[in-house]
Amino acid sequence: QVQLVESGGGLVQAGGSLRLSCAASGRTFNPYQMAWFRQPPGKEREFVAVITWSGGITSYADSVKGRFTISRDNAKNTVYLQMTSLKSDDTAAYFCAMLIPGRTRYDYWGQGTQVTVSS
Repeated sequence: QVQLVESGGGLVQAGGSLRLSCAASGRTFNPYQMAWFRQPPGKEREFVAVITWSGGITSYADSVKGRFTISRDNAKNTVYLQMTSLKSDDTAAYFCAMLIPGRTRYDYWGQGTQVTVSS
């Protein structure tokens, strides 16, 4: 089985920065694609960013493009989300997810880490 553990969330003022981490352990099914999603209070979960195994291809939601950067360190089985110029609209629970080869849906999810941006 796969375990994903997020960390790095917290309370930050608008305009500030945070870096989230997601560490994978267990059977990681290399090569795997990783993504970040978020769920704002009272809203549906939404896509934030995705990165391929090599890190050569990334994609972002329009709402975070230019402010957030996804990266990964395969030696550490860890994916990161660097968030800058944070806005109150970025307040959400952030989840990482793993897409293993041959699958079309994210089968493995972390427990989430809360990001709260105060205005």
